[in-house]
Amino acid sequence: MPASRPAQVDRAGWLQDARRVPSPHCDERPAGVSVDAIIVHGISLPPGEFGGPWIDRLFSGQLDAAAHPYFQQIAALRVSAHALVRRDGELVQYVPFSRRAWHAGESRLDGRSCCNDFSVGIELEGADHIPYTDVQYDRLAELCRQLMACYPAIHPERIRGHADIAPGRKTDPGPVFDWTRLHQALARRVQD
Repeated sequence: MPASRPAQVDRAGWLQDARRVPSPHCDERPAGVSVDAIIVHGISLPPGEFGGPWIDRLFSGQLDAAAHPYFQQIAALRVSAHALVRRDGELVQYVPFSRRAWHAGESRLDGRSCCNDFSVGIELEGADHIPYTDVQYDRLAELCRQLMACYPAIHPERIRGHADIAPGRKTDPGPVFDWTRLHQALARRVQD
């Protein structure tokens, strides 16, 4: 359920208003590396289906390969994200922002490789060709604003899609994701 007040991050890097599902698929960020980017992803499990426990189970290493034929090819993956915004706006957090989530894989942003080292990974429950919901855009903008306050090196130009950092390998959050809408929401808040 969306919160009426902005998400708050505690000292350990957890959102106070998010449901927590801690993931073992994370580690420490490299020494001296600061967070300066947000990577937006899209995920649905099984592909094109929403709801259910499957994303939580994938990111927590508990996905049952027998629960769906598609899961046989992904159940052994060791992946995570920092946070997920579900279709209804629910915010779920898997990894504290202070730690490195395993979301980007082989990636490159502005000449730097290993994007997991310096980025926050935010998943949106969705698919490349299914429009995201209004509440997802609202929650994503709210979360990005909070992260920009916590990590001043993040600015709107440093919010990118998975497809931008892994071209040819990844397509999410997909062509239906409205980057203009997100940037306008961020600009409005800065002006307010």
